[in-house]
Amino acid sequence: MAKPWFARLALIAAIFAFCVSVVGAFVRLTDAGLGCPDWPGCYGRLVVPQSEMAITLANEAFPERPVEIAKGWKEMVHRYLAGILGLMIFALSIGALKDRRETGQGVGLPVFLSGLVIFQAILGAWTVTWQLKPVVVMGHLLGGAATISLLWWLAMRENGWFRDTGERIHRRLRAVAVAVTAVVVVQIALGGWTSANYAALACTDFPTCHGQWWPRADFGEAFVLWRGLGVDYEFGILDNPARVAIQLTHRIGAVVTLLAVLGLVAYLLTKVRDRVLRNIGWVLGGLILIQFALGISNVLLSLPLSIAVAHNAFGLLLLVTMVTLLFTLRHRKLDPASA
Repeated sequence: MAKPWFARLALIAAIFAFCVSVVGAFVRLTDAGLGCPDWPGCYGRLVVPQSEMAITLANEAFPERPVEIAKGWKEMVHRYLAGILGLMIFALSIGALKDRRETGQGVGLPVFLSGLVIFQAILGAWTVTWQLKPVVVMGHLLGGAATISLLWWLAMRENGWFRDTGERIHRRLRAVAVAVTAVVVVQIALGGWTSANYAALACTDFPTCHGQWWPRADFGEAFVLWRGLGVDYEFGILDNPARVAIQLTHRIGAVVTLLAVLGLVAYLLTKVRDRVLRNIGWVLGGLILIQFALGISNVLLSLPLSIAVAHNAFGLLLLVTMVTLLFTLRHRKLDPASA
């Protein structure tokens, strides 16, 4: 059994990781991803250049990227928060290793999270030094989602939540939940690809695109993952048909995700007696409907910042709720009749 401080820190870290990811979305959506053209500092400093002399020196060192103080601070605040999160995760790993004999503390997940957060830092550096390369930006987003999910799993495990209620579940429910979670992850990746390629407003109407159900789209060009180095991807490099292809794919994925999650919700609410699972079903149903509505609003309202950030946040909440479902199902016994 983990010590109380460990369980509390795991929960705090999970919530903090969610906040860091939402701040990252805000940075990306305000075009501040290159607010500091170097890493880990900002124009070679630990803080954004403020004085006239510091700004002059920074502009001389990085003539291709003049100082924009507001964007620089957005980027640096995100880095500071990510650094604090990394320290939390390292503390969890050290604590797990220290207490593994005394309390039987599991060390695999905390240590893996330490490795993941180091890899996230590398992706963060590449995001800047490779000038917002879409595959790196998408990978950074997925790494953040994985960090949140695993920290939440750790928090649920160490706090003893969602344990067995004595109810039995059908064998296939676990497999279906895993499949729906995979659909959600793929859709999050598509959302990251859409954002990284500045394709969110490739279509400004809904449900049609440019007044057509299937406008001209270049799928071959839209999903090229690697285009070499030395390219500045800020504001995107794809032409409109390629961006339309990305937008259409994301829309199709949204419909598939909506149907998959609602199908799972319907099963949980009509076929399952376990109160915890039914409550999770209600939460899932509400989140997927809100998320779908936010996606439509982004298009019709031309990507307002508040709605765009909320779209990122609710996507993560949807994933966390799916992880909660998977964790809960793991702690339910199978119905012998379903074997």
